[in-house]
Amino acid sequence: MSIAIDARNISKIYRIGRAEQKRDTLVGACMNLASIPIRNLRRLRSLSVFGGNQDEEDTIWALKDVTFQVHTGDVIGIVGRNGSGKSTLLKVLSRITPPTRGEARIYGRMSSLLEVGTGFHPELSGRENLYLNGTILGMTKAEIVKKFDEIVDFAGVEKFIDTPVKRYSSGMRVRLAFAVAAHLEPEIMVVDEVLAVGDLAFQRKCLGKMNEVGESGRTVLLVSHQMSQLRRLCKRAIWIDGGAIQKFGPTAEVLGAYEKSMSGDENQSLWTVRESRRKASFLGWDIAEPQPRQPNVVETHGAVVVRFHLQVMQPIHDGHHDLFLYDAEGRLVWGTVASDLELEPGKHAFVYTLSSLPLRPGSYSWRVTLYDRATGLIDRQNCVPELLIATEPLGHPRDEWAGFLNFPHTFRAVRDNHTARADRPAVSVTR
Repeated sequence: MSIAIDARNISKIYRIGRAEQKRDTLVGACMNLASIPIRNLRRLRSLSVFGGNQDEEDTIWALKDVTFQVHTGDVIGIVGRNGSGKSTLLKVLSRITPPTRGEARIYGRMSSLLEVGTGFHPELSGRENLYLNGTILGMTKAEIVKKFDEIVDFAGVEKFIDTPVKRYSSGMRVRLAFAVAAHLEPEIMVVDEVLAVGDLAFQRKCLGKMNEVGESGRTVLLVSHQMSQLRRLCKRAIWIDGGAIQKFGPTAEVLGAYEKSMSGDENQSLWTVRESRRKASFLGWDIAEPQPRQPNVVETHGAVVVRFHLQVMQPIHDGHHDLFLYDAEGRLVWGTVASDLELEPGKHAFVYTLSSLPLRPGSYSWRVTLYDRATGLIDRQNCVPELLIATEPLGHPRDEWAGFLNFPHTFRAVRDNHTARADRPAVSVTR
């Protein structure tokens, strides 16, 4: 498979401001005034050169030694907290800003949606701005004419296309700008958080358009804070933090690690470190059915068989076993208990057959315990690795409305015979 983007050791450093130091004495103020020309000369000489001796208080590394490759047809999600370097990376790849060191090789025509609405002139009409913005984004006049009706229909501004843009609402400007950019046909598309624009109906249209772009075989880099959208659109993801790549791989693994890190250290107090009286000890866990590519990943909806392996050193009578499942933020999702266990020395497995695990995609943690009447607590363990739910998101496209569960479902609208009037037609919708 051919390479579309080859980023090698990309680093970007910015010079930042620093507060002026106040002098408490007249002598100090005079000495500071006398040293200004020398300091200014040093700063002038270092404006374009970032050597190893730069004053660290004056600079910040937005990116540091970022290296990765993207193959043609890949749809890659990029995640990270605010200020982690995501937008800077896209600007470097888009040739908007040069890297301090390193290089990015781009193989193909690239279109960037970094700041939706760039190029709109408030005094021009929507029609005139459509042509202007399309030209700025690299479309020829013939392409714009060919796609004009499709773009206007997608934006939903047919009635206002000849109205000056200064009279548009902010949502209308955003819809028109995204519609222009989304109907380009580049080989590589770089998108920075534009799927969050507009109202809910338009966000669904944006999501559908991005699906169409990905399925057409074009290469896409997509920055978003909406994990559900990335799970729907992307097969692989990059997690950036502090200007460096923390993880690059399958979307489920990367987003699971990112969400776990974002839960913060405050949840660690919810977990008890492993305690064992050595009468028995949990050895680990795995998914027995369906056979996964990795023993801790659920990729399909349906029945799941989970095994917790146990080594028993001494006989256990009247045993008591708890199982708990927590999400990435330490919230209890599910728990169960088994009692009256009789276990002889040797290896055992606690096997759970679950009709389904309809959980929202992400990372989860098992916690297992074992007690008996004579000893009390025998073993308590937070299982590793974490459970990763990598099923297709089936709920609301916005994370804040998706909830905990991910139920397979169908929908249809039918006539209610108890309330429908004879002259009202029935409605049928299926998805």
